[in-house]
Amino acid sequence: MKKPELEVKNDMQNEELEVDTRVFVRRKKGLKRLNPSDVIFVVINTLILSFAVAVTLYPILNTLAVSFNDGLDALRGGIYLLPRKLSFKNYETVFNMNNLLTGARNSVLRTVIASVLHLSVTALLAYVLSVKEFVFRKHVSLFYVLTMYVNAGLIPIFLLFRELGLTNTFAVYIIPGMVAAFNLLVLRTYMSSLPDSLRESAQIDGANHLTIFWKIYAPICKPVFATIALFIAVFHWSSWFDNMIYNPRNRELTTLQYELMKLLSSVTSQTSSGSAYGKSTQSVAITPTSIRAAATIVTSMPIVVLYPFLQRYFITGLTIGGVKE
Repeated sequence: MKKPELEVKNDMQNEELEVDTRVFVRRKKGLKRLNPSDVIFVVINTLILSFAVAVTLYPILNTLAVSFNDGLDALRGGIYLLPRKLSFKNYETVFNMNNLLTGARNSVLRTVIASVLHLSVTALLAYVLSVKEFVFRKHVSLFYVLTMYVNAGLIPIFLLFRELGLTNTFAVYIIPGMVAAFNLLVLRTYMSSLPDSLRESAQIDGANHLTIFWKIYAPICKPVFATIALFIAVFHWSSWFDNMIYNPRNRELTTLQYELMKLLSSVTSQTSSGSAYGKSTQSVAITPTSIRAAATIVTSMPIVVLYPFLQRYFITGLTIGGVKE
């Protein structure tokens, strides 16, 4: 006689449970029989990674602790992971700067505009240099490589920008360095590693080079685009030297980094003259060490917040360019 359908299902479920149990027992026994060399590898690997994490995190946590510590007390040293004498005076000084909002606005605008514009121009040029049919691609690549080693110097560049009318303008932050040789080489290498059949098949269908770049290459190159965009954004967000050279007196064109540099210079000069920064009636004073720590935290936070969203693209963009067919 045939078993009822319900009993058949129960038997099948019991057999599957027995099989799963046997597999789990085997795996558990296998875990107990680890090779000594495997155990040594796991232990050493864990120790090395733990040390790397500690070395990476300690400077950040130490800077954070100093930024929240009283400036005069910080001069004694001995601050590691926690502030010894809690104080918010350092951040109050930073956030009470006269041109803080103007500088922050210009820094954000500069970073966003430069990232989009520089990435677009560099990507288009990299696509041209990745096309093997372009006769002068090696010559143009060599020209940009030479710019990494040959520089006219600060004074000739300043005179050139002044003749071009770039000084005392916002454009001096954007136009110079429109194409960075290193970023160009990274993008060109990435695009050169893509199969030529992608471009050739699109050309057979009647697509021009601009369509090929926008519809085929751009979606594939998202990881390396994100990597280069992060490089550009970090450079422009952290830059202050060009502000000091080309727009030193125009308060409407100041940047956040330049204002923080001026604040640090002011604190340093007042400290070296023998007086603490601030009113003498204040019980809490700030020093160059504490202001430097607070400025570092304030300027690095936007990049720290942005990085996790680009991390997977960043890692892929740095590694996949070295893969060849």
